[in-house]
Amino acid sequence: MKPLSARQKQVLQATVHHYVDTIEPVGSRTLVQRFGINASSATVRSAMGALEQRGLLTQPHTSAGRVPSPLGYRHYVDCLLPEPGVVVQHLERELTGLCLRWAALDDLLMQLTRRLTDFTGLMSLITRPAEPQAQLKAIRLVNSGDRLLVMLVVDSGHASHLNLRFPHGAEEELRAIERWTDQQLEEGGLNWDSLPPQLQRSGDVLRSALDHPSAATAADQQVVVHGLSRLVAEPEFQSSSDLRPLLELIDDRPTDLVSEGAQERVWIGDEHPHRALRPCSVVQAPYRCGSDGIGQVALVGPMRMAYSTAKAAVQRVAKHLELLLS
Repeated sequence: MKPLSARQKQVLQATVHHYVDTIEPVGSRTLVQRFGINASSATVRSAMGALEQRGLLTQPHTSAGRVPSPLGYRHYVDCLLPEPGVVVQHLERELTGLCLRWAALDDLLMQLTRRLTDFTGLMSLITRPAEPQAQLKAIRLVNSGDRLLVMLVVDSGHASHLNLRFPHGAEEELRAIERWTDQQLEEGGLNWDSLPPQLQRSGDVLRSALDHPSAATAADQQVVVHGLSRLVAEPEFQSSSDLRPLLELIDDRPTDLVSEGAQERVWIGDEHPHRALRPCSVVQAPYRCGSDGIGQVALVGPMRMAYSTAKAAVQRVAKHLELLLS
């Protein structure tokens, strides 16, 4: 993207701050008056028009002012984020005095998610530390009557088993689908779109088992979530069509709210791979717990959020969790 002028940066930053505070579109005159921009309303209006042409601002109605677009929020987060406000200093002081006075890790995580929500007004979640997901290296299939024993071998050398009910008459497909999975894994992963039509019956059963392993429920219990009521109270989520997929995701697979890995992330709108989170933004930071692996601290809210405060808050909680658990 061509760099913004100093005036355009100032106008974009002011527009984001106004919309986060008021949930109202803003015009040039209001920006000049509220933020003390040293320019005429006509100059600011011209800058807003240029930002709209570049997709950073949008106009919800013909006669309305402008609001930030997802691309505008992304540019703001990447290039214009101010220092976090005083609320993060309060959180830092509270975390500094924190000690492991809870009986279990769950109590500590619940306390921290509550504090995150209190300080930011956003839904918070913390995942327990988990080892990085092992890479699947081989699949072996063993027919046992009307059941199918599936052995999964990962790159660490460990193996796990699935016991599936197999479609009647699909036994002759076993060797063929085993050869197909071997070839796919050698090429880097299972591409189910390339599954031959004649292997569809057994392939569908195997795919479903791999996509929804029995351990999923146990894994989802490793997430502590707080502040859902804050999230659903936001004006952006008054539509049940936007809210229902998000609630179902939180109920069924809360680990999908965050990405794995050791990198900090800010997902904005459509950037998030899960469709249910596309009306939202997710700000996350990882923490390490010795040999137990990596956990995530995250805040979830509307795209209209105080990104500077949210980013600093998850960073500080992740840092202190790492110190407490090391």
